[in-house]
Amino acid sequence: MSDARKTVILTGASRGIGHATVKRFSDEGWRVMTCSRETIPAECKRDPNWTDHISADLTQPAEVADFVKQANGLLGEAPLHALVNNAAVSPKTAFKERLGCLNGDLATWREVFELNLFAPLALGRGFAGALRRGQGCVVNITSIAGHQSHPFAGSAYSTSKAALSALTREMAVEFAEFGVRVNAVAPGEIETAMIGEEYEALIPRIPMHRMGKPEEVASAVYQLCAADFGYVTGTEIFVTGGQHLY
Repeated sequence: MSDARKTVILTGASRGIGHATVKRFSDEGWRVMTCSRETIPAECKRDPNWTDHISADLTQPAEVADFVKQANGLLGEAPLHALVNNAAVSPKTAFKERLGCLNGDLATWREVFELNLFAPLALGRGFAGALRRGQGCVVNITSIAGHQSHPFAGSAYSTSKAALSALTREMAVEFAEFGVRVNAVAPGEIETAMIGEEYEALIPRIPMHRMGKPEEVASAVYQLCAADFGYVTGTEIFVTGGQHLY
């Protein structure tokens, strides 16, 4: 492996969109460093590009700080070319009922915001030096639910993703001062383990009449980190099959 290859750090890497994004960057020859609550799947440990995985609960500020310290230690003085803030949580009741503004306790709201908003902010700060060395980019994974009321996504999740969209714009302005781009990708209904049968009812609301694939989100994330998008910052790409148009 060449020392000149690019490096990406990605959170929420063990499944779904995160796992597909890891695979896309690895297929392109990038060095991949990851974080999630779970260990990486056994079959992925054989990937020579997936060099480092740090288990951490990013809802806990102390563990966020420890992850930043460990990852920066692994990087040393090497540059970081991309940070993908993918980890997120959307809690439901024991009966899988949507948690709204009236039926969710505030402690749950705080936990959602710690992971979905404050962790991306802390990681952006924590890796700013390494990103500056790499003239890299940050991609925040937002959601269609941050732009319109969603029948299944809870209010805490939706508002945290709306806040992450706003944070993306604020970071883009500040990080541009040292040559780092910041963008977001907003997925719609994507076929992952989190999707239940109830989501089938949403397909008629999607102009392309199907759900998306994790690999399609991963492709959008990767392109935002590619040289061809070197003049793109502060934008949010909707990977929704057109659902966000309604």
